[in-house]
Amino acid sequence: MTKNDDPKRLNNLPLALSRWDNEGGHQPKIDERGSSDPEMTNTELVQLRVRVIALENIVLALLADQPAETYDKVREMAELISPRQEATQHPLTIEAALHMNRFADRAERFRGVGNK
Repeated sequence: MTKNDDPKRLNNLPLALSRWDNEGGHQPKIDERGSSDPEMTNTELVQLRVRVIALENIVLALLADQPAETYDKVREMAELISPRQEATQHPLTIEAALHMNRFADRAERFRGVGNK
């Protein structure tokens, strides 16, 4: 009988595997850490806004060099995320779709700028 065939060892395998799930990335249960995650600080919120503005402008610059079909795809995607007429109209989804359409409009205006 080899070490791997040991019945005691085989019986302990499920227990060892169940512990493995908790190692390294163990997240405490909700009741252990309180009712909610810590709020973001003002500095973190400002940094997040700065990053979003930077990313929007990078995407705008990249989108401006694309063919007209790309703008149509952005608008189609905005339609896909918009709630259906019979569904609950969620304000954030509606706002996101509006932003996507405005973003495509802005990119079209920048098309060809700087390609002289």
